Amino acid sequence: MELPFDSAISHYFESEAPEAVRRAIEDGGKKDILTESYPYRQPMRRAEYETRLRALQVELVKLQAHVKSGGGRIAVIFEGRDAAGKGGTIKRFREYMNPRVARVVALPKPSDKERSQWYFQRYVEQLPSGGEIVLFDRSWYNRGVVEHVFGFCTTEERENFFRQLPDFETLLVREGITLVKLWLNVGRAEQLRRFLKREADPLKHWKLSPIDIEGLSKWDDYSDAIRETFARSHSEAAPWTVIRSDDKRRARIAAMQRVLGCVDYKGKDAAAIGAPDPAICGGPDIWDA
Repeated sequence: MELPFDSAISHYFESEAPEAVRRAIEDGGKKDILTESYPYRQPMRRAEYETRLRALQVELVKLQAHVKSGGGRIAVIFEGRDAAGKGGTIKRFREYMNPRVARVVALPKPSDKERSQWYFQRYVEQLPSGGEIVLFDRSWYNRGVVEHVFGFCTTEERENFFRQLPDFETLLVREGITLVKLWLNVGRAEQLRRFLKREADPLKHWKLSPIDIEGLSKWDDYSDAIRETFARSHSEAAPWTVIRSDDKRRARIAAMQRVLGCVDYKGKDAAAIGAPDPAICGGPDIWDA
């Protein structure tokens, strides 16, 4: 089988990856969690995960009905490192939700026309109307991290973004939009292991891009950009929730709990929702580079 990008991920693993990362992948078992600082050594058991997931999906259906009938507006931002599990988490969010109520926004790179507009303009067009939940698979935070790391924006453009950002998000909240910002983080060895699995699976080749390949050697640049982004965008009006997603199952559960905890709705079952695990879910202080 021909591997995508001329086997670039395998070549990186074999010849360029830091020794500690390569050793963690080689020595780790199939179900082992590779990040040493992660508080669990094994993923959540499937039976427990499926039971808790179903209960939370029932609550999401209730939330959807509340939003639709009451004209509420919810915007959830899913950000994080590549392969942190954003897409899989969004998929579980929407599995039993009406796509007319809960829609996903995953914008491609901006067109020439969009590049000439106010940076936030194309995101404003995607904000929820009354009775909608919008799940942003990446967002305006591209400018703070990805665009900066790859040189797709100038220093001045990025500074302008950070100057405008607090007022922009505060206005959204004051306008009545429930804004939830989730950052899914994953350790370096686990990220590379997930990329290797994608490279080996023809059904997942579509998930890989040139940015993913080039980004493998930019881990530290990403870390610096993420750290600065948290420092400049974590606010009382629009705080970040960081979810350590080395275990995808725990991360999905925590993400749903966080969103459900932000809204009161008819029939809400607080016991079924529970509280996010503070060992893997919290503010930017639990982020681990």
